[in-house]
Amino acid sequence: MHRESPKTVGGRDTGQKKCRCEIRRTTPARGYTRDMKFAITRDVSPGIGYCELAHLERAPIDLGRARQQHDAYCGALSELGRTIIRFPASPDLPDSVFVEVTAIVTDEAAILTNPGAISRRPEITAVAEVLGKFRKAAVVHPPAALDGGDVLFLGRDVWVGVGARTNERAVELLRTILQPYGFAVRAARPRGCLHLKSPVTRAGPDYLIVNPNWIAPRIFSGWRIIEVDPQEPFAANVLWLGEVTLAAEAYPRARDRLEAHGL
Repeated sequence: MHRESPKTVGGRDTGQKKCRCEIRRTTPARGYTRDMKFAITRDVSPGIGYCELAHLERAPIDLGRARQQHDAYCGALSELGRTIIRFPASPDLPDSVFVEVTAIVTDEAAILTNPGAISRRPEITAVAEVLGKFRKAAVVHPPAALDGGDVLFLGRDVWVGVGARTNERAVELLRTILQPYGFAVRAARPRGCLHLKSPVTRAGPDYLIVNPNWIAPRIFSGWRIIEVDPQEPFAANVLWLGEVTLAAEAYPRARDRLEAHGL
């Protein structure tokens, strides 16, 4: 992957260290066509029991079951027509199955993040090598801290969760990168959870599924809101693929509510 001279964007002349974003050229991928839909995944690390934790007590993780669940997830994506780019597990990267933290992808560009947890930053390398074949890549550098799980695209509105893993500098930087493509970048402040997409995700063409205890639904003006059952606080994390919504079978009340709205 050829690399251009670093380009600095998003910094303000405040006497503080400016945020920096490298722009990298795209090297075309071989064997793929533009109409393909891709999903990047990474197998469950044998070290997942040592993953980063916040808001939860550490408990034993059944590695075999976790791998079965991940295989089922990849299988569902494949059945829905996605071409899977699957990285092998890394014993030294216990959190790496949660690949979303490493990048934000639009039709125009890929943004390689700078995760708030330092232990997760080595995960970027493998993802960067793949995404660089499909998109012009922007690389986030400190002092901006950015986790992909804090970035929610709702049409041309981009909500960025500011909290433990993503800071205000990242919001400024994303605004600089994405505004030229017609995106409006807004900050949100979830409470009681790690990432913005813990309490809110897109569930359908005009629906959001929300845990109102962790984020105020009223900020998402114009969207139809499905609230999770209080007994399933983590159920708002779903994946809408345009034709279908993937939801964890561990949350049957959420599934019932989604289906009641025709999703």
